[in-house]
Amino acid sequence: MEQSTPMEVTPHAVSRLRARRSARSTTSFMARGGPRGERCAGCRLRPSHCLCALRPTQVTQAGVCLLLADTEPLKPSNTGWLVADVVADTFAFSWARTEVDPDLLTLLADPQWQPFIVFPGEYVAAERVLHSVEPAGPELDGVALKRPLFVLLDATWSEARKMFRKSPYLDQFPVLSLHPERVSRYRLRRSTRDDHFCTAEVAAMCLELSGDLQAAQTLEAYLDLFTHHYLQAKQQLPPNIDSPACQRWRALSTHLPAS
Repeated sequence: MEQSTPMEVTPHAVSRLRARRSARSTTSFMARGGPRGERCAGCRLRPSHCLCALRPTQVTQAGVCLLLADTEPLKPSNTGWLVADVVADTFAFSWARTEVDPDLLTLLADPQWQPFIVFPGEYVAAERVLHSVEPAGPELDGVALKRPLFVLLDATWSEARKMFRKSPYLDQFPVLSLHPERVSRYRLRRSTRDDHFCTAEVAAMCLELSGDLQAAQTLEAYLDLFTHHYLQAKQQLPPNIDSPACQRWRALSTHLPAS
């Protein structure tokens, strides 16, 4: 895989949300533990490690709605950004306890979508909990199916629990509870539990359930590639084209449709 060079890309939902959040800030956000210096506006990596030329946007049957905690869009390690890189129908909104973005309510009420709140089932009544969804498709018995819309709370675990409890407008929707037989491979932030997954990992699991298998595999590989570039930049090293992440990406990218 050749070294990418910075290029202009169309801002997606998370990028636009980051710009709005930055405009409200009175001080610059200081990322802890990440690469220092200038960052590419399109991928948040150092220009020498830019991934913009490889952005693998795909059309999927399912959509993803990200509700982000206040400072989450500003964090270079945020992986909701990667979801928006891959899934064309990604929507992003800032969460606040005292107000709700009217565009979020409009999206949740859109008849083309069936929202699923992705959250552990032990925190809600059993009748709301699902462990699978019908794979997305054009129709069933002549009736058009609603497209799955996976609502992900993009935040730390403590923030996500608060967001879930204090968002009554989500109470009407089923809760999709995931029970993956794997451990998280996310390495950009510390977690005390192996059963906590980053947003991109959760989105990939949801896409797999909805039948968007290629997008799920692409997102997983893209997360690994981003992680490799991020950590190499942090250590002031060039990307290692022979790393497992780069090798997997090369093998996968030959089968990706043009974005």
